[in-house]
Amino acid sequence: MTTTARARDLGIEFDGTPGPHNAITDVPGVEIGYTTLVEGEGERAVRTGVTAVLPRGKSGVGDPCHAGMYSMNGNGELTGSHWIAETGLLHLPIGITNSHAVGSVHRGIIDWVINEHPQVAREWLLPCVGETFDGDLNDINGRHVASEHAVAALQAASDGPVAEGNVGGGTGMNCYAFKGGTGTASRVIKYGDKSYTMGVLAQANFGDRHELTIRGTAVGRAIPDDNPFRDAQTRPAGGGSVIVIVATDAPLLPQQCQALARRVPLGLARTGTTGSHFSGDIFLAFSTGNPGALHVGELGSPPAGSLETAAFVPWAQIDPFYAATVHAVEESVINALVAAKTMVGRNGFCSHALPLDRIRALMGLGDA
Repeated sequence: MTTTARARDLGIEFDGTPGPHNAITDVPGVEIGYTTLVEGEGERAVRTGVTAVLPRGKSGVGDPCHAGMYSMNGNGELTGSHWIAETGLLHLPIGITNSHAVGSVHRGIIDWVINEHPQVAREWLLPCVGETFDGDLNDINGRHVASEHAVAALQAASDGPVAEGNVGGGTGMNCYAFKGGTGTASRVIKYGDKSYTMGVLAQANFGDRHELTIRGTAVGRAIPDDNPFRDAQTRPAGGGSVIVIVATDAPLLPQQCQALARRVPLGLARTGTTGSHFSGDIFLAFSTGNPGALHVGELGSPPAGSLETAAFVPWAQIDPFYAATVHAVEESVINALVAAKTMVGRNGFCSHALPLDRIRALMGLGDA
């Protein structure tokens, strides 16, 4: 995937040790794919897309992961969350898109599984699809995202470096009244004689301009100009939403995954947000540990009377995983802002990129 400038390229320092790509794909097996739709102008301008997250890659569909979710503010959607709450299992790839395209992406994931993994499609399929609102830049009511776009994102999924900013579901998003979008980061956790990885992918579409804080420097209030929402009458300040996916190869229980998801707001808060009522802030964490040990529960399998065994990190040793989550979430949001480019969309609405030279000056970083 094509990559752009990242926060560390500006000289910004973050806590923790990143993986080789500083991306969610540093978690072994995780693959990310995008479909990005940018076309047209005026009322029908299209600035949207689909992001696909495959926990065990395209070849691992059907091998469930332990998972847990947390809603900091429920003004948003994550389909399939009730079944995750019931079983603690994530069965299928995850989709992220705009608020009015959830149904199309849901259908697209089902179509892809039917075609690529017919043995899994014998089950009922409850995909997880999250969303954030891109109606300022995008003709969100125009039905531009089709099921085929979700299929294409799944087919394009790969490991390695991950594109950020104006890509996939993040294409038309705003963050802290700058151009936002997709961001990612990772952290390596030493655990005894082993190393595990915590990876994060954020679709950042939240926050008011004056809130933006980067590593303790209140940069947003120092850059009040070019704020497209400053005089807006129809969009509440700070509204928009954020979806965050947390992945790890550490073996964790569902309750521990949920505990990771509950730490996501701490990372977001480091970037300044206080959590708007009009922002849907929903987070999903999963563990790829225990491969092959968990079952969907189809009729007749596992055999009656059988028992399953899963390894997990002791609760008393989980704090480093909490810290890694917080640190990676913070950096993923700043990466989304740094990578995003100025975009003009629906009816000429312009969302300006974060002015990187001014950020360097405000933070005393000099030239990168």
